[in-house]
Amino acid sequence: MNKMMSDKKVIALYVLPPLLLIVALVYIPIIMTGYYSLTQWDGIGQMKFIGLDNYKELIKDEMFWKSVYHSFLLAVFSVISLLGYLAVSLVLAGKIKGANLLRKIYLIPMLLSSVAIGQLWLRIYHPSNGMLNHFLTFLGIENPPNWLADPSIVLYAVFIPIIWQYAGFYILIYYAALKSIPTSIIEAAIIDGANPLQLAYKIKIPLILGVIKVTIVLAVVGSLKYFDLIYVMTDGGPNGASEVIASYMYHKAFRSFNFGYGSTIAFFLLLICVVVTWLIRKFTKSNEEVQYY
Repeated sequence: MNKMMSDKKVIALYVLPPLLLIVALVYIPIIMTGYYSLTQWDGIGQMKFIGLDNYKELIKDEMFWKSVYHSFLLAVFSVISLLGYLAVSLVLAGKIKGANLLRKIYLIPMLLSSVAIGQLWLRIYHPSNGMLNHFLTFLGIENPPNWLADPSIVLYAVFIPIIWQYAGFYILIYYAALKSIPTSIIEAAIIDGANPLQLAYKIKIPLILGVIKVTIVLAVVGSLKYFDLIYVMTDGGPNGASEVIASYMYHKAFRSFNFGYGSTIAFFLLLICVVVTWLIRKFTKSNEEVQYY
């Protein structure tokens, strides 16, 4: 086996197919998007090369920068929500009754499609028949808000189902990381007199810090390129109040048939994601790595 795996032809046989797939499905589309961003094209007719004109227009586009702000705001809320997911995981990883049932309940949103979740929350937010406004009326609030039609609150109303949708995903990651910590370390800390709070902040969290950094990157990048529920629930409205980068790109490319400008937004989104990922990795980099066996 070792002799076979040291053969360069065998190595190439294993490496080449996935490498070709990555090049064909990732790098070539990125290069093509970069080229389309330098053109004026409706997706059907002939392309016209216009250089950096799309990028100059993008810099002056107020709606684009508004969508960028909304995407970064979602990223902030997503990162803050990780604290809640981590707290829930710490509780579930302890010896509590019903932990297995709770884990399955938290995973339910992951099993639903974004369209199903969007339709569910549309009914919850319905101004006259929605469960939420019925509850607020029961509490004595005479004129509950129209959640998805009020520009001042629609963005936050959409953030709630987005954060709820991915709760099970992050809880599962944290739970698996916490369960991988050797019980001998936990038992030693308990013998030394550590209480549950000290166990969490001084033992468990430092040992899964690498996983936490990964989830921060996933949450931020996922938020910056998020599209699904925004499209299903509000389509970026009202009047762009819930527009994010991906939905604005969709509207420009597939509604306005301006594929050149849409590609410019897509390429700029790629650059934002790369830069943000690099910054997160740089500022969360640690020279000390906690190892356990």
